[in-house]
Amino acid sequence: MSGDERSRAVEGRVALVTGASQGGIGTAIAVRLAAEGALVAISGRSQRGLDDCREQIRAAGGACAVLPADLSDPDGARSTLVGDAERALGPVEILVSNAAVNGYKPFEEWTHDEVLRQYEINVFAPWDLARQSLPAMRAGGAGWILNLTSFAAELPWGPPFPTNRPSKGGSAYGSSKAALNRLTVALASECEGQGIAVNALTPQAAALTRRLAAGSSIDDAMFEPLETMAEAALALVTADPNQLTARIAFSLQLLVELRREVRDLHGEALVPGWQPADLPAVIERQAARLGAQGWPNPYAFGRPHSPDRVPHT
Repeated sequence: MSGDERSRAVEGRVALVTGASQGGIGTAIAVRLAAEGALVAISGRSQRGLDDCREQIRAAGGACAVLPADLSDPDGARSTLVGDAERALGPVEILVSNAAVNGYKPFEEWTHDEVLRQYEINVFAPWDLARQSLPAMRAGGAGWILNLTSFAAELPWGPPFPTNRPSKGGSAYGSSKAALNRLTVALASECEGQGIAVNALTPQAAALTRRLAAGSSIDDAMFEPLETMAEAALALVTADPNQLTARIAFSLQLLVELRREVRDLHGEALVPGWQPADLPAVIERQAARLGAQGWPNPYAFGRPHSPDRVPHT
C-alpha cells in the first residue's frame, strides 16, 4: 500500500493525544492518527519530545499543534488543554488520554503526595479532559474517547499470589488504573446512544517504548511493537460507537478479534510477524510467562466489556 492509498480513516477529524512527548505509545498513536488524516494536538511535559513528535508527524504527511502541559496540576494547563486544542484546530472529536505516571514499591513506602500525583495524572486528568471534550462531541453527535490503561489494574489471583511487580508492588499504580477502567465503563454507559464511544486500551503485556528499549528487566517475549498499540488505538477511535464501546481491551486480543492488519505508523507497509494470524501464538507465549509467575489464565477475566477471546491453538 502506498501513501496515496492509505485509508485516511480519520480524515479531517481533530484529535488530542496526551503523553506524546516520550517517544512511546502516545507518540505512536499521534503519528498514526496524523498519517490517517487527523489534525492532531499533541501534549506532554517535554518540549524536546513534543518537537520530535511533531517532526515524525510531518514525516508522515500530517499536521499538528503542540501544546505543552503538566497534567499533574489541576489548575494548570490541563484546565484549558481541550479549549487550546479547539482554538488551534477545531472541536476535539477524538480524545486519547495516554499520559501516565507509574512505579512499583511496597504499599507502606508510598507517600501521600506520590499517590496523589499518580491519581492526578492517571485518573483526574482523563476525567477532566473528557468532561471538557464531551460538550462538542455531543453537539456534533460523534466522538471517541480512549484511555490508555495497564495490566497492573487487574486483580492478582491468589492466594498464593503472583510474584511479579504488578502483584507485589502495584498498590498505587494498579489502583489508579483500576479506577480509570471503572471510569471508562461508567462514561461509556452515560454516553450510550449519543454517538460517542469510550474505551480503554492496554498493551497485551508491555509495549516496546523508547524508555524500555533503553534498558529493562522485562522478558523480551513480553514486548510488542508500538505499531500494534497504534493499530489497536486506531481501531477503537474509528469503530461504530454503537458496536464497540465500554471495552477494556488488550491490544493483541483486539486485533485478532477484529482480524485487523497491523501497519506501520505511516499506515503503509504491513508489519512482519505481527499480523492477526501471528498473534495467537504471541498471546499464548505471554500468557504462559505470566502463568509461570503465578498468574493463571491471565487474559480470561469473564468481563462483559473484555471478553475471553484468546484464540487457543
